[in-house]
Amino acid sequence: MRELVREHIKALVPYQSARSEFDGKADVYLDANENPYDFTFNRYPDPYQRKLKKRLADIRGWNVKQLFLGNGSDEIIDLLIRTYCEPHKDAILTCKPGFSMYQVSAGICQVRSDEFELTADFEIDVESFIKAIKPEHKLIFICSPNNPTGNVIPNSTISQIVKAAPGLVIVDEAYVDFTEHGSCMKEVNDRKLVVLQTFSKSFGSAGIRLGVGIMDEEIVSFLNVVKLPYNVSESTQQHAIQLLNNYEKVIDSVLTIKKERDRVSDQLEEIAVVLHVFPSDANFLLVKFNDAKEMYAYLMNNGVIVRDRSKLLHCDGCLRITIGLPKENDRLISLLKTFGE
Repeated sequence: MRELVREHIKALVPYQSARSEFDGKADVYLDANENPYDFTFNRYPDPYQRKLKKRLADIRGWNVKQLFLGNGSDEIIDLLIRTYCEPHKDAILTCKPGFSMYQVSAGICQVRSDEFELTADFEIDVESFIKAIKPEHKLIFICSPNNPTGNVIPNSTISQIVKAAPGLVIVDEAYVDFTEHGSCMKEVNDRKLVVLQTFSKSFGSAGIRLGVGIMDEEIVSFLNVVKLPYNVSESTQQHAIQLLNNYEKVIDSVLTIKKERDRVSDQLEEIAVVLHVFPSDANFLLVKFNDAKEMYAYLMNNGVIVRDRSKLLHCDGCLRITIGLPKENDRLISLLKTFGE
């Protein structure tokens, strides 16, 4: 795996603080030029989030040494590209339609982004995909369940791609808790596999910006070299630990959202202006209308904000609708039923 890393990254020495060299709780901290008076967050956070990683590993059944935490999954995506892709030389491969942040990060890093078109059913034609992989594709990004389509990419497909890939395969599982299929890690075990998850969706904490990467220990070590010293704030770490200590509430909210997703999907199918509701394993639905722009404006004018995805491949006339609280979902359904009256 080391051979995939950019040459100058291999030679970098990470920033080291006394706090990063010390594991435990001291009586006196005189190392970091902090204000000694307690303003709640007057101390720098643990640069390696050790307490949070341990709690997360215990809850999810992961190896703590294989965890990397970032300021949202966006930071982890950016760090992977900066660590492995040489500007103007290497490239990433993504799926279309899919999450756009992969291309944004690649563009910022001056790395080419190639797109593979999904089928009309939003599936990956494995044989065609493997043929599309080039030697310069250091990173391949797959979102499963996919955004904005909501469908899961089968583990068998991911496994074949991992075996064929010249570099790392990153599976973005931001919505994994809303599916019955579970993480691809259950069936795909390879050093080239990187799995991303997040506290923004099922954990209901988009505002704290916490992304989770599960990867080979060697990859973790290189990302620790490239990351900013204190990339995850103390407030974020504390909030995440509180969530994990009340994990039952997270599970309950996910179960409620899944029930609401099925209820909303069934009701949308009965509404005249709805042409099709795509199956979803996420906390949103992709819904096809006669005129997505008109429907988008109508909902917005009535105080309901959804996402217009009609310009994306195979998504003509489609809006992406997040599952909200029951009363919010009822408001949406009521507006759609009375459209045009």
